[in-house]
Amino acid sequence: MMLAGEASQSKAQDSISASSDPKQEDSSLEGFYDELPLVKQLPLHNSVGVSVRKCRETAKNIIYLETDLPGDVVVHWGVCRDDAKNWEIPAAPHPPETILFKNKALRTLLKQKEGSSGCSELFTLDEDLAGFLFVLRIKENIWLKYMGNDFFVPLSKSSSSVQSNKDSEATHVSGKGEQENEDVSGSAFTDGIINEIRNLVSDISSVKTGKTKTKKVQESILQEIEKLAAEAYSIFRSSTPTFSEEAVLLEEATKPPLKVSSATGSGYEILCQGFNWESHKSGRWYMELKEKAKQLSSLGFTIIWLPPPTESVSPEGYMPKDLYNLNSRYGTIDELRDLVKNFHEVDIKVLGDAVLNHRCAHYKNQNGVWNIFGGRLSWDDRAVVADDPHFQGRGNKSSGDNFHAAPNIDHSQDFVRKDLKEWMCWLRKEIGYDGWRLDFVRGFWGGYVKDYLEASEPYFTVGEFWDSLSYTYGDMDHNQDAHRQRIVDWINATNGTAGAFDVTTKGILHAALERCEYWRLSDEKGKPPGVVGWWPSRAITFIENHDTGSTQGHWRFPGGKEMQGYAYILTHPGTPAVFYDHVFSHYQSEIASLISLRNRNKIHCRSIVKIAKAERDVYAAVIDDKVAMKIGPGHYEPPSGPQRWSQALEGRDYKVWEAS
Repeated sequence: MMLAGEASQSKAQDSISASSDPKQEDSSLEGFYDELPLVKQLPLHNSVGVSVRKCRETAKNIIYLETDLPGDVVVHWGVCRDDAKNWEIPAAPHPPETILFKNKALRTLLKQKEGSSGCSELFTLDEDLAGFLFVLRIKENIWLKYMGNDFFVPLSKSSSSVQSNKDSEATHVSGKGEQENEDVSGSAFTDGIINEIRNLVSDISSVKTGKTKTKKVQESILQEIEKLAAEAYSIFRSSTPTFSEEAVLLEEATKPPLKVSSATGSGYEILCQGFNWESHKSGRWYMELKEKAKQLSSLGFTIIWLPPPTESVSPEGYMPKDLYNLNSRYGTIDELRDLVKNFHEVDIKVLGDAVLNHRCAHYKNQNGVWNIFGGRLSWDDRAVVADDPHFQGRGNKSSGDNFHAAPNIDHSQDFVRKDLKEWMCWLRKEIGYDGWRLDFVRGFWGGYVKDYLEASEPYFTVGEFWDSLSYTYGDMDHNQDAHRQRIVDWINATNGTAGAFDVTTKGILHAALERCEYWRLSDEKGKPPGVVGWWPSRAITFIENHDTGSTQGHWRFPGGKEMQGYAYILTHPGTPAVFYDHVFSHYQSEIASLISLRNRNKIHCRSIVKIAKAERDVYAAVIDDKVAMKIGPGHYEPPSGPQRWSQALEGRDYKVWEAS
């Protein structure tokens, strides 16, 4: 490894080579890099590893880069389309902590590994690219390159070890040379497992040690492949994935059962929202809902989302006060326990609605501001964020957006996190909740959510990250990548431990159905345009809830077109959520038929979508080669071929077929 050393500060600042030949001048890169003089060459006893595989679902290249270099490591990276290795910026999505550098490249701060030294990151790249180019910044103005050149990882066209374009000799990924000769058989994984998953690893980035013979090099490369294979197994089979969707797809996603995780459940979940904005008014909602438990189970629902259970300033429950007081407008704590028990008896899991972003105070401070809390969690104003102008908190600045109707809780405080984790664990044990719907997660960092979920160990969790889509002069933009990227970023911040409501898909369905613009339901890559197109297993799709519909009507789904929306979400990947008002309406039989079709064809959160049509008046798709569907007034019939299709369902402007 070579260090491009400490040159003059003025030239070294944010400067880096992005050429495969550092001696060759390229006018297109003017102002983008300065060649830095080499101060000294140092042997480094660290390693940089890169593995590449093809995602079977999307055909995209999944790149996993890791290093044991200490401290904050920044990867300066781009892609190329041919052997000329001209740097380009790849299409989104990009990893978290990624910034644009002079419109020529990207810079990503690698994530520190938990429980071990070093850092890593995962990159998802389109299938038509020739290579992945990068260099590493290990300190200010100190850059790590490969024998004076950019690191180059070939994509698609090669499965050999990564080599410099100027040096044909295979080299070992580790800088430890002859001193390192680990026996992989001591690994926790068996040889059979390693052999099974070696195909996941197609390339390894290498750093030359210089004194090793060819045979020794080959043995070392094999050892490194086996280590990465073992690590890949733990990543791709993990029940709490930490990377993007393609990285956590199973080798055969269509084979049940999928492993349970807190973001997906079993992968075959169908969620019912078990209340609306008016449900509190009877004062006995828990008892009323208990009577519907068997019916909801017979309709095919596997999870129900209950309203917030705590004492609240507002009757709907979203202005919580004493978190341990579970006598609310919906019923008593005993009625809640009984309700949860009844749902468990009919094999339905139960989500509690946890409002963690804000809390209403019990008392005023000396300035007359409501920011002193009572009850079992008797916090003072240190529990309130400092930048909420209405409540004069003495905590740290908020890690998200402020909710101005109540004091925003400072989750950076150790005592706050400790108390909330204890409360959530208490709810799991005392009430029997199986998981969470998290309110207003825009208000605090997703990393805190990860902390809470690791403590409470839920079966399923979904966060509400709701903000505005992109519009130009009042018209919704076709490209909503920026919107879904914000949701994906939040999911990433939770380390993939939670899913999120696919607000992007709801918004695009609005525009497509209202304006007869069904072309909106395919993005520029020919994929679904919402979160479900980028990270389907973490997308909880829906068309209505207590905020958007019901008596609030903040963002009501186009009237009379609800079944087109359900024909879409109940046949597509993701975890579909059905609103209470629609379940108990004249739509019930149609919704039940769609749920039944989804279950018998084993459509799940990672199912594969092939969009067949996305035109002005019709959208059509084939899912897992088992189900074909269309919505819109236009014509579509599934293609004849190996499969024989039979029409299963038909309604107003929608049809669904099954393969026979």
